[in-house]
Amino acid sequence: MLIKVIEANYLKYYQLALKFNDGTSGTVDLENEFRGPVFEPLKDSEVFKDFELDAWTVCWPNGADFAPEYLYELVNRTHKLVSS
Repeated sequence: MLIKVIEANYLKYYQLALKFNDGTSGTVDLENEFRGPVFEPLKDSEVFKDFELDAWTVCWPNGADFAPEYLYELVNRTHKLVSS
């Protein structure tokens, strides 16, 4: 199954609540994930809040996006840390 983000909601700071097409859901904090020039504008929280969903993932008007598989991994990693 190809993983895709089907729902995304802004929470606070650089945190998003995500839901995936396999039913997995959770929170990601992307504050430390902004690497490279395309992500520089997202360090402004107002720009970060201006995201959309395309057919697969969360994206921003400047062309920045995160692979849905990467976001899925972050959600699962966070869940494991909370569960431990």
